[in-house]
Amino acid sequence: LRSSPAKMNAVLAVRQYVSKMIEDSGPGMKVLLMDRETTGAVSVVYTQSEILQREVYLFERLDSPNREPMKHLKAICFLRPTKENVELLVQELRRPKYSIYFIYFSNVISKSDVKALAEADEQEVVAEVQEFYGDYIAVNPHVFSLNLLGCCRGRSWDPAQLTRTTQGLTALLLSLKKCPMIRYQLSSEPAKRLAECVKQVITKEYELFDFRRTEVPPLLLILDRSDDAITPLLNQWTYQAMVHELLGINNNRIDLSRVPGISKDLREVVLSAENDEFYANNMYLNFAEIGTNIKNLMEDFQRRKPKEQQKLESIADMKAFVENYPQFKKMSGTVSKHVTVVGELSRLVAERNLLEVSEVEQELACQSDHSSALQSVRRLLQSPRVSELDAARLVMLYALRYERHGSSGLPALLEELRARGGTDRYRKLVSAVVEYGGKRVRGSDLFSPKDAVAITKQFLKGLKGIENVYTQHQPLLQETLDQLIKGKLKDSQYPYLGPNTLRDRPQDIIVFLIGGATYEEALAVFNLNRSNPGVRIVLGGTTIHNTRR
Repeated sequence: LRSSPAKMNAVLAVRQYVSKMIEDSGPGMKVLLMDRETTGAVSVVYTQSEILQREVYLFERLDSPNREPMKHLKAICFLRPTKENVELLVQELRRPKYSIYFIYFSNVISKSDVKALAEADEQEVVAEVQEFYGDYIAVNPHVFSLNLLGCCRGRSWDPAQLTRTTQGLTALLLSLKKCPMIRYQLSSEPAKRLAECVKQVITKEYELFDFRRTEVPPLLLILDRSDDAITPLLNQWTYQAMVHELLGINNNRIDLSRVPGISKDLREVVLSAENDEFYANNMYLNFAEIGTNIKNLMEDFQRRKPKEQQKLESIADMKAFVENYPQFKKMSGTVSKHVTVVGELSRLVAERNLLEVSEVEQELACQSDHSSALQSVRRLLQSPRVSELDAARLVMLYALRYERHGSSGLPALLEELRARGGTDRYRKLVSAVVEYGGKRVRGSDLFSPKDAVAITKQFLKGLKGIENVYTQHQPLLQETLDQLIKGKLKDSQYPYLGPNTLRDRPQDIIVFLIGGATYEEALAVFNLNRSNPGVRIVLGGTTIHNTRR
């Protein structure tokens, strides 16, 4: 597909593929035939109503057994090139249910598979077979995920997950039209292994990767989550990160069915910056600002209805206001959705005492006063308002931070976790987290001693209130990318694969985290992109973490 490059924008890249499929199939009624993974990839970049406007009236899964034959429909198939999908397509083409088939694979398909499809197509219903490399979930324009959990067994790759990760990462490179130089984290065997596998694909499929050379070659940097196990364990205070941490985002969908008194139409909501202006403008703002912005939005609406002036003081007032205005709901489903989401976040923050919990998490992640930290953790472990998950999270952070401290209070803290009467699972997780991301494993200095000036600067960087104490922490990735952009990232820790090295500072950077990225890191990348004109960074991970994952 030789269209214009998607400018380091993952959402746009996949959207362009979907648009092209629909265009290529011409006018007339169509069915979109997908598998579980491509359904996810399409759903995050296109809404159902947008696709309906393009004469796609039916969405089906290739593996659903009881599909009706509909000879008046054209079929657009968008599928991963797996053995199962090829077999299902062979059966489909032997007894076609639709008039004509446009087949698009989300990754490289072997010649033998294409031959098998051609042999099955006795009725000559296949109009074309192409490769469109949308083999990943485009979470934000600069963030992608492969939705894979548990990619490694101990310190080495699960072979099936390594294959899938290689495919996802090479598809991203092809869709953004990048043939990169590769650097990887030396302390991580999985990072080296993935770097080699990606390089093999680039070498084997050299014709596909033959893009117009840029002055400064793009760079792929492969890192390992175990170098920073702290970031995924912290409570978050910016909108997108907070929603994922407390409610969970799954392919842009949020399950609100457990929210007390939720109305039927809000049991599941979609948060997508592509078609929700409020979310696009607020996803990286902190919680205090979002509350203010929702209030402003609603007051703006009220100003248009001067008869019914009413004060909006609290989240409860806002909810009552929304419920009393059916026409308001119609005009502004967006607002009722965000009031509900923010209302639920507020409820959870209060119920789980998260402001206090988060303050101690930040102290553990950013300060180095052992006795004060230990006291703070013990105080919260004794509070009945602190949930089992949050108690365990504090002990995990303490264990990572003060793993080798002479007077470690870890045994006592584990005992207190047990005394809370929770399950054994969380206590076992504490040692598992240290084994995964402890000092023995880390290649970098996660807790570099910060001098007083740096600490003061961090404290003053905030806007007000919630910004400073609760968001002191900077993910390790921020520092790594900062060094990379300045041309100071050490080759001895992050070597190049192969003999060539980059002479200039990199401009187009794809950074991939084995073991998953976080929305806190997505925010860091967003800010780096904004503050470094000429540098464009895309962040990917095997998954997008929250503490429960």
